[in-house]
Amino acid sequence: MVLFVISLLAPVLANDKPLLISFKGELYMPITSFYSEVDFGGEYLTEADYTDPYVQELIEKADGWMIWPLVPFSYDTIQTDLPTPAPSAPTSDNWLGTDDQGRDVVARLIYGFRISIMFGLILAFFSSIIGVAAGAVQGYFGGWVDLIFQRFIEVWNSVPALYLLIIIAAIFEPTFWILLGIMLLFSWVALVGVVRAEFLRARNFEYVKAARALGVGNITIMHKHLLPNAMVATLTMLPFILNASITTLTSLDFLGFGLPPGSASLGELLKQGKANLQAPWLGFSGFFTIAIMLSLLVFIGEAVRDAFDPRKTLR
Repeated sequence: MVLFVISLLAPVLANDKPLLISFKGELYMPITSFYSEVDFGGEYLTEADYTDPYVQELIEKADGWMIWPLVPFSYDTIQTDLPTPAPSAPTSDNWLGTDDQGRDVVARLIYGFRISIMFGLILAFFSSIIGVAAGAVQGYFGGWVDLIFQRFIEVWNSVPALYLLIIIAAIFEPTFWILLGIMLLFSWVALVGVVRAEFLRARNFEYVKAARALGVGNITIMHKHLLPNAMVATLTMLPFILNASITTLTSLDFLGFGLPPGSASLGELLKQGKANLQAPWLGFSGFFTIAIMLSLLVFIGEAVRDAFDPRKTLR
């Protein structure tokens, strides 16, 4: 969770724009506002390039100063003054080196970590809503509803999701939301089975029959009486859905069918490591980031499952 919160502050941690500039007694915040070169005494109306020695000299002449982020590069900053041809080895400026386009690996890891976690969390959230609702209806009502739903899920599970994603990505330009929507079509099915089993088991309990006899509605019974029993099984599956979504996104990026070119992507970093075996820092950085991230997510999922387990009490 600490790493995730830190990654949300990626523009503050890794950026090719200063956090704060003092110029002629006034303060400027380039990471939140647009400033042209003319605002600092230059000639062009385009946004100032703060890494340009000319712009830095203009600010220094006005007795100004700049506060840079911890990593003075963004995920798409291409460095042209590297000591060696890209991909260059780790240095004091580039702690984990650069990729084959001269972009800082640390900056791309920070932004790529944020995109991966956000993608997984959003997908797991919506998948859980759809999967729990479908499994609850199927298990509670049973009969023909259960039978028809089961046949539909069997057909839906037989569709090769990864191949379909590759085909759609080859037709349409993939974006974050398009990939999320396509993967949502298939990820919700993982929760249906466990929720259905819990509802089938608990729908004939005495307190459920008593609630029906008292005239309590089906939705109220499903929500208040049966859903808490199914939450443990649901929370058990959520870490796997979260990890599977991140792994699928990484695989698509590795194959070249994922996020648009230039996006901060852990899969694209692994692809560069495969293509540049003479630069082991690329492959190692991507591998250890993904391995640690997936391991921590599983541990968090297990802790959340135990916290919501009604059979366990905290003293």
